[in-house]
Amino acid sequence: MIRDMDCTKCVSKGCRTSVPCQDNKSDYLAEYQNDEIRFVTATASSLVDNGRAGNFSRLQEIIAYMRGMGYRKVGVAYCYGMEKDAALLREQLTAAGFVVHMVSCTVDRVLESEVDLNKSKPVVSCNPLGQAAQLNRLEVEFTLLMGLCLGHDILLQKNLAMDFTTFVVKDRVFKHNPIQALYEPSDPTEI
Repeated sequence: MIRDMDCTKCVSKGCRTSVPCQDNKSDYLAEYQNDEIRFVTATASSLVDNGRAGNFSRLQEIIAYMRGMGYRKVGVAYCYGMEKDAALLREQLTAAGFVVHMVSCTVDRVLESEVDLNKSKPVVSCNPLGQAAQLNRLEVEFTLLMGLCLGHDILLQKNLAMDFTTFVVKDRVFKHNPIQALYEPSDPTEI
């Protein structure tokens, strides 16, 4: 039986000591011995072990992770509104030794009326399915998401054939720092 869970309200924090409030690890623990998962776990651990946690920017972490995983050919799915930033990212990734494929959200010039039959203006639409298809065709080994709209990022992720992570989350109000909304909360009735 699944019960409600809210770890933020837990007082004992038993999962951090020796007596967790639940123990379902038998459902998945053996999967950690899968070679691929072991490699990802070891690479991720290398970024935080031995005092390394907090010493790298997100970009530095991503570069170290990609190197650790042995990736050479990477993709960036970006919002055209961040093209200048995407070009800077391309420069940094290229300088770090990666072959980089940049795919804008407007790839293939799909019109809004082709995506949403309720629209009729001939306006270019974001095209996360096209971005995913292009990155899959290019056979990139790893993809970074950069500033895609909410929903578009989900469609892209569902259709990528490779591993991926987010480099930038779009948040126009807080200059792409969405956690700031927790410290400057808005009125939820305004939504």
